[in-house]
Amino acid sequence: MSQPLFAQRAAGVLLHLSSLPSPYGGGDMGHSAYRFVEFLAAAGARVWQVLPLAPTHADGSPYNATSAHGGNPRLISLDWLADRGLLAAAELQRVRERGADRQWALDVAAQRFAAACATDGTRRERFAAWCAGQLWLEDYVLFTAIAETGAGTVWTDWEPGLRDRDAGALGAVAGRLRERIAALRFEQYVFDRQWQELRAYAASHAVTIFGDMPIFVAHDSADVWAARGLFRLDAAGRPVTVTGVPPDYFSADGQRWGNPHYDWDAMAADGFGWWRRRIAAERRRFDLVRIDHFRGFHACWHIDREAPSAALGHWEDTPGEAVLGALLEVAGEGTLVAENLGIITPAVEALRRRFALPGMLVLQFAFDGDGANPYLPHNHEALNVVYTGTHDNDTTRGWFAALDEPTREHVLDYLGAPGEAMPWPLVRAALVSVARLAVIPMQDLLELDSSHRMNRPGTTVGNWSWQCQPGQLTAELAARLRALFGTYGRLAPAAGG
Repeated sequence: MSQPLFAQRAAGVLLHLSSLPSPYGGGDMGHSAYRFVEFLAAAGARVWQVLPLAPTHADGSPYNATSAHGGNPRLISLDWLADRGLLAAAELQRVRERGADRQWALDVAAQRFAAACATDGTRRERFAAWCAGQLWLEDYVLFTAIAETGAGTVWTDWEPGLRDRDAGALGAVAGRLRERIAALRFEQYVFDRQWQELRAYAASHAVTIFGDMPIFVAHDSADVWAARGLFRLDAAGRPVTVTGVPPDYFSADGQRWGNPHYDWDAMAADGFGWWRRRIAAERRRFDLVRIDHFRGFHACWHIDREAPSAALGHWEDTPGEAVLGALLEVAGEGTLVAENLGIITPAVEALRRRFALPGMLVLQFAFDGDGANPYLPHNHEALNVVYTGTHDNDTTRGWFAALDEPTREHVLDYLGAPGEAMPWPLVRAALVSVARLAVIPMQDLLELDSSHRMNRPGTTVGNWSWQCQPGQLTAELAARLRALFGTYGRLAPAAGG
C-alpha cells in the first residue's frame, strides 16, 4: 500500500485550535490560525496536528462531543464574521472586554445572516444547498436545540416523545425552537466555510492537516439519539456496558470513559455505512486521520454500567478487519494512522500491519524496562509517527522533573549526556528517529512545565484550556526549528517546490 506522506521524513507540530492565542477568550480559526500556518511553513514543518474539531459538552473535551460530524462553534472566528459584515467592530470589542460572550456574538451574526438570506436569493440558495448535503445536520440541530432547553439533562431523561423520537413530538418542538435551530444551522455552515478556507491556506503553504477521530462517540450525542439501533442500549436508551480501559500507564484503576458500545452486527447489516459516512466527513476535513484507541478495532473493554471501577471489565472481540476495510475504501490508502498506545497485544499489531497503518511511538514511555522497550529510538521502525509526548502526556519538562533521580540519569545516559536542558534532548531524539513523521507538542517547543499540559487522563477538571500567549510563536523559534529539521533530514520542501 502506498503511504504518500510517509514516503519521506517530515516533522510536524501538535497544537489544537483552541490553544491558539486569541483576544476572544479561546483559540479559533481566525488570524492566529493563519499566522500559525505561516510559522509552520517558516519552520519547514510539513504537518499540523489537531485534536477533534467536534462540538463539545461543558467539560470542553474534544473527545466528548455532541456530534461526530459537527464542528465546534467555539472555534468559529468572530473576525471572519466581522469581515463579512455580520458583526460590527463595537460588538467584537464587547466580546474582547468580556462584556458579552462568543455565543452572543454568534447569535447576532445568525440574525443578520437570516435577514440577508431573505433578500439575497443567491446566498439563500447556496446555504440551502449546503444544508441539504449534510445528512447529519437536522439530527444535530434538533438534538442541540432540545438539549439547550433541558438544563443539562441527558437525552435519556427527556420526556418520552422526544427521547424516543416520536414524529409528532419532534415536529412540535421544532416549531417552538425554529429560530434557534436556524441559528445552529448557520453556525455549522460558517464553521465549514472557515475550516475549508483555513485548510486551503495550509495547503498553499505545503502544510498537511493531521486530524483525530475518536473511535467511540458520546452517549449524550445526536449520533446515539438518532441511531439507537446501532448501539448496545437498553429499552430506555441507557448503555448496557460502557467503554474504558483496564489499569494502565495513566491510571492504576483503569479509565471509565462511559461511551456506549457499538452493536457491530447492526452496523455490518449495511456494510458499515455509519462508519463510511463518518470517515468521509473526517477526510473532508483532514489530509491524515488518527484513529484514537485503535486497539478497539480488535477488542473493546466492556465495563458494566453500574460497576464501581473501570478495572472490573472484560474484553469483547470487534470485527476490525471488516470495519477497517470499509474505512480504507472511503478514506483511501495512506490517510489513516493507528493510535496503538496502551495495552497492545500482538494481535492488535498484526491488525495494524495487515492494513499497513502507521502507529505511534511516544518517547516519554521509552524509559521503563530494559533495552527491548519498543519506544526506545533504537527499536523504532519507519512506518510510524514519533512524539515526545501527546496531548495526554505531561510536557517533557514536567515529565523529566517528575522522574526519580536514577531514571533521570538513565534518560540522560541513553541520550548521550546532552548539554542542552530538557525538552530539547528528547525533541532531538524524536527528530533523529527512523520514524518517518516526528510530531512535537507546541508546549515542548516553548519549553513549558507541567502547569501547561493539555489533559490529565482520568480527571475532568482543568483540562483542554491551555493556550499559547501572543508573541510566543517567534521568528527566532521558527528559525531554530528549521535548522533542527534540516539537521535531521525532515525539512519540508517549499510550497510549490
